[in-house]
Amino acid sequence: MISLTSPVETRAHAWPAGAKLGGLCLATAALFYLDSLALIAAVAVLILTLYSLPGRSFMASGLRRLARLWPFLIVVIAWAAIEGRPAHGLGIALRMISAVALANLVTMTTRLTDMVDVVAFLCRPFRRLGLQTRALEIAIALVIRMTPVLLDRAEDLMQAWRARSRRRPGWRIILPFTLLAFDDAERVSEALKARGGLISNKET
Repeated sequence: MISLTSPVETRAHAWPAGAKLGGLCLATAALFYLDSLALIAAVAVLILTLYSLPGRSFMASGLRRLARLWPFLIVVIAWAAIEGRPAHGLGIALRMISAVALANLVTMTTRLTDMVDVVAFLCRPFRRLGLQTRALEIAIALVIRMTPVLLDRAEDLMQAWRARSRRRPGWRIILPFTLLAFDDAERVSEALKARGGLISNKET
């Protein structure tokens, strides 16, 4: 779950993007090594506290993105309950929400250009070998930028459906959502072509 950079300035906005992304990788890996449900719950509470520190507006924006995870969490918990392991399912759900919340927190406090710069730095050894990495850098930037946009599109479609029908939208919005996604992709493609396309960076 990835959101756009928050307009609410925090201390974390000034931290190096590489350090934040590296810390995210380590924290996510460590999270899945925890076996105690109490520890996993404590981590989730700690992450919630981090969201609350910058203020109510920042917290509300972050939690609004995370709220879209609830269908997946329900499926995980229900499946574990059916198998007779509700505590195990709750642990998986807490790990999932904590990992996504951490990633969301990093993107909310990191400019997109800074994250692209980190990717470009990591790809530098491959460029020295003669490989073109510009497409990878652009692709990662587009994933980060377009994910929340597509989620908002899906939410708008569901709201429009509910305004016109009492039935649940379900699979019925898949086709219009796909068409919207293709339309956005075409617009992005045209914008890239207008700016020169995927021209590789010169070595510095």
